[in-house]
Amino acid sequence: MQQVEEIHSSHAGSGVVRAFKAAAPQTLPVFAGYLVLGLGYGIYVQSLGLPVWLPMLMGTVVYGGSLEFVLASLLLGSFSPVSAFLMALMIQARHLFYGLAMLERYKGYGLRSVYMIFAMSDETFSITCSAEPPEGVERGWFMFFITLLDQFYWVASAGLGAVVGSVLPFSTEGVDFVMTAMFVVIFLNQWEKEKQHYSGLIGLAVPLVCLFLFGSGSFLIPSMVCILVLLIVLRKPIERADGLPAEKEDVQ
Repeated sequence: MQQVEEIHSSHAGSGVVRAFKAAAPQTLPVFAGYLVLGLGYGIYVQSLGLPVWLPMLMGTVVYGGSLEFVLASLLLGSFSPVSAFLMALMIQARHLFYGLAMLERYKGYGLRSVYMIFAMSDETFSITCSAEPPEGVERGWFMFFITLLDQFYWVASAGLGAVVGSVLPFSTEGVDFVMTAMFVVIFLNQWEKEKQHYSGLIGLAVPLVCLFLFGSGSFLIPSMVCILVLLIVLRKPIERADGLPAEKEDVQ
């Protein structure tokens, strides 16, 4: 009996390792983007005169990307929790739509699901919504390690930037192009995987229309709503065009 338990434990452990090895290459584009932007964030926080440990703390507890840049400046102002809440809701509202899209994909993994919901970022969503684990790799651990590695990259890069910023002065102007380039790479990778490109074309066309209608300051939320509605309405035709059963379930 003990030998059986040891064999089962060893098999489970090797499965976790395989999942980590499969997930790590998927996160390399995020690592490249977070390294530069995280360094810039850490340096920016230092330029405000805040403690060197604060970027790592916010990256661990908040993990909100652009929200963290705003919170750094809010910490220097007067205490206004309502304003801070509304600001955070406005900046991160797009994650409501990410969550709706990942309800089925994140279901049934226990505490791993709780962590993956907390640590979902734009970049993690972009990978986990399209990446498929290799054969023999459990999907839950695969997505868990993608999420964990992405957050680790951000926290480590922000901490490194804070340390460097405390020693040397830097200008962060222009570093934001890295994230745009990373999303282009992820989009092209997903485009190549699809047999049809309806979802990609919807993702390109809808934001352009909303940008024209609502302007650059207000187009994001309408774009997300329209994309979500169109993908729901056109789900069955898109799945048929991609050669999938219309009611395909994610077999774990």
